[in-house]
Amino acid sequence: MAKQANLKTAKRAGRRTPVGRWKLEDAKARFSEVVRHAREDGPQRVTVRGHDAVVVMSVEEFERLVPEKPRAPFVEFMESLHLGGLNLERELDRGRDVEL
Repeated sequence: MAKQANLKTAKRAGRRTPVGRWKLEDAKARFSEVVRHAREDGPQRVTVRGHDAVVVMSVEEFERLVPEKPRAPFVEFMESLHLGGLNLERELDRGRDVEL
C-alpha cells in the first residue's frame, strides 16, 4: 500500500523514477522520506547520472545480510599477534641534568 502511495506521489511530482529508486538530487532533498521508505518498503536505490550508485536500507536488513562477527576476548587477540619475540625492555632514564 505504501508503495502505491509512493508511486502516486512520484507521478504527481512529475518524476518518472520507479518506486524505490531515487535520483541523487531528489534523495538529498527528501532524505527523511528515503529513510522512511527504506524502513517500511525495503531498500531504496539512489542513482547518479542514471546509474545505480548506493542503496539505503534499514539497519535490520543490513544486519540480516551482514551478520556481526564475534569478537575475540582482548587477551586472546593480543596472543594471536605472536609478539613473543618483541623486546619490550626500556632503558633506565633518569632525565637530564639542568642548571638552575
